[in-house]
Amino acid sequence: MLNQMLGKYSYCVAPQRLTRVNIVSGAGGDWSMSYNAYEIQRSILASASALADMGSEWLQNPINPMSYTTFGPVIASGLEVFAHASAARGKPAFGLDETVVNGKTVAVREEIVVRKPFGQLKRFVREGVEGGPKLLIVAPMSGHFATLLRGTVERMLPTCDVYITDWRDAKLVPLDQGYFDLDDYVDYLIEFLHTIGPNTHMLAVCQPSVPCYSAACLMSEDKDPCRPLTLTMMGGPIDTREAPTEVNTVATQRPLSWFENNVVFRVPMLYPGSGRQVYAGFLQLTGFMAMNLGNHLVSHWQIFKHLVEGDEDSAEATKAFYDEYRSVCDMDAKFYLQTIETVFQKHQLPKGEMMHRGRRVDPGAITDIGILAIEGESDDISGLGQTKAALHIATNLPEAFKRYYMAESVGHYGIFNGRRWRELIAPVVDDWIVTHGSR
Repeated sequence: MLNQMLGKYSYCVAPQRLTRVNIVSGAGGDWSMSYNAYEIQRSILASASALADMGSEWLQNPINPMSYTTFGPVIASGLEVFAHASAARGKPAFGLDETVVNGKTVAVREEIVVRKPFGQLKRFVREGVEGGPKLLIVAPMSGHFATLLRGTVERMLPTCDVYITDWRDAKLVPLDQGYFDLDDYVDYLIEFLHTIGPNTHMLAVCQPSVPCYSAACLMSEDKDPCRPLTLTMMGGPIDTREAPTEVNTVATQRPLSWFENNVVFRVPMLYPGSGRQVYAGFLQLTGFMAMNLGNHLVSHWQIFKHLVEGDEDSAEATKAFYDEYRSVCDMDAKFYLQTIETVFQKHQLPKGEMMHRGRRVDPGAITDIGILAIEGESDDISGLGQTKAALHIATNLPEAFKRYYMAESVGHYGIFNGRRWRELIAPVVDDWIVTHGSR
């Protein structure tokens, strides 16, 4: 339904991912009507999903004679694929209830350490386990929830005391809680590091590489005792002038005012954040899907085939991925626009021109933080060299505190999730943390 209402073919741009989608043009940045149109579509699809799910279950019920026919299971499989694809989704759970430490299975529980309007600091407490390197994993604020890094957290739990930034969906934050921009992001990170305490390691996945690096610069200049021991950045846009991808190119083809007037929505009245200007998660998801539409169609065809063949495990594995992939959240427009300008258009951090509340962010201030830059050879979001630039601009950091790792044949998502992350990349991170275990 929404696609039938869309009038203008344009570009969807996010701090991490940029691609073309169909959108409705707005007047003066007031996009509440298109957000309402999306909500209408979402409600209709949720109802259709429920009906399709009931139909699928009935067609597979042993008391239904159609379940014994040739076409009954085929239709049921098709309905199940549709029901899953069109179902409404909220924030997923991490679901990490246990881990293995030194060969022993221990229980894991989540603990909220700090609550802020736009995010919280979450800790994965390993019951009965004391000590271990403290690791702050900084999740991207780019349209997905922190649970996108479930595999990242799971792999680091056996060796580290893991914390993560759990960002909040901006449409759920009332206007009286203020706004959130790139400066606030940096402030949150510094506060979280102070809460965790000295000798903490920090790991940034993609988009947060810039604010993490900025926090490291500011804290180093202040000789802050809580500055991180190490900063690992994976697929981060430190300098998008290096090997620019399509993602980077699109961000430079329009002035900032174009993004403000064409991809910023107002949250409708049914949400607590009514009236807040946001870059909407559903628009981001449309961009995600459009960028590799063929692959997504093939994946859903595979789900259908697995269901028809009775291979429930394979079907569930793909469905689990899409449960996470389609769970998206809104970003405050101030953060979104400031990131577009600072990171993608003006390249202020690598130029030494980035400011934080009137103060220059100086990469030369970093002198004793171990910086590990990790890139994927096949990354189509952050090109080779964009993360490595973090090592070059840290002009006063000794070479012993710098390391670069390029993961062969690994794409953007594979840097922090999947077999190659677990078996090839994570051991490099483990080694870097152990090497710089104290200051």
